[in-house]
Amino acid sequence: MHVFVNVQCILQFFCYRKNNLAMAPIFEYCSFLLIAFTCMLTFMGEPSAALQVFQPSPWALAHATFYGDETASATMGGACGYGNLFQNGYGTDTVALSSTLFNNGYSCGNCYQIKCYQSSACYGNVPYVTVTATNLCPPNWAEASDNGGWCNPPRAHFDMSKPVFMKFAQWKAGIVPVMYRRVACGRKGGIRFSFQGNGYWLLVYVMNVGGVGDISSMSVKGSRTRWISMSHNWGASYQAFATLGGQSISFRITSYTNKQTIYAWNVAPSNWNVGLTYSANVNFH
Repeated sequence: MHVFVNVQCILQFFCYRKNNLAMAPIFEYCSFLLIAFTCMLTFMGEPSAALQVFQPSPWALAHATFYGDETASATMGGACGYGNLFQNGYGTDTVALSSTLFNNGYSCGNCYQIKCYQSSACYGNVPYVTVTATNLCPPNWAEASDNGGWCNPPRAHFDMSKPVFMKFAQWKAGIVPVMYRRVACGRKGGIRFSFQGNGYWLLVYVMNVGGVGDISSMSVKGSRTRWISMSHNWGASYQAFATLGGQSISFRITSYTNKQTIYAWNVAPSNWNVGLTYSANVNFH
C-alpha cells in the first residue's frame, strides 16, 4: 500500500513538472503511467482489493458467559488451532463462538466489539471490549438453550475468557446480555503461517490475520510448481497433498467475509521445516 502511494506521488510530481514545461497532452501520458503501474502491482501480487479497509458491522443482540479461570489457561489451543495464545499474539482477549457464529471454523480470527447490555452486572465505565474468535463453544443438548445450553443453535453466543469477561461485567453474574459487532482486527506485522505435516502433506495454520480476520480459501505455490488449491481442514488450518520440499513457498489467501485476495510471496525459504512458523510482509486491513 505504501509503495503504491509513494510511486503515485512521484508520478504526480513528474506530471506537474512536465505540465509547467509544456501544456502538451501530458495528462494522457501521466494517466498511462499510473494505469500501467497499477496493472504491474496487480500482476506482481498486490491486487487493489487488498487496499480496502474492513468496516464495522451493525450492532446485534446476544449473550455472553465465560469459561476457565483468571489465568485463561483453559483457552489455550482451541478449535481454531492457534496453539499458545500468548506466544501467538492473541493474549487473553479471546472468545469461543457458538456453533451458529463459528460457521465450521470460517469465523476463526474474526474480531468483535462486545458491550455488556442492560444488566446490573455491567460496569458502566467500560463501553466495550474487543475480542478475537479462537475457539468453538459446542452445543449442550442436555440443557435447554435458555438454561445452560447457551451455545445451542440457533443462538448467537460468546463464551469469553474469564479475564476479558471481568473487564466489562461482574463475573459472579455468570451470563449477561450483550450487544456485539464485527470490527477490523488490528494486527502488527504480516500474516503468519505455522507449518505441520510431512514431505507429502503440508498443513498450515493461518494466524495474525488483520482486517476481516478470516480466510475462505488458500492456494500454495512452490518455486517449481503452479498454484495448488488447499482444502479447508478445520478451524484456521488449510492443507495441500503435494511434494513441496526443497522449494520456497508462496501463498494466495482469500478472505471469507469480503472476498479480498492477497499474495504472500516467498514466505518460507527452500529449506523450510514443519514445526516452524513463517511470517509474510502482507496483511488484510
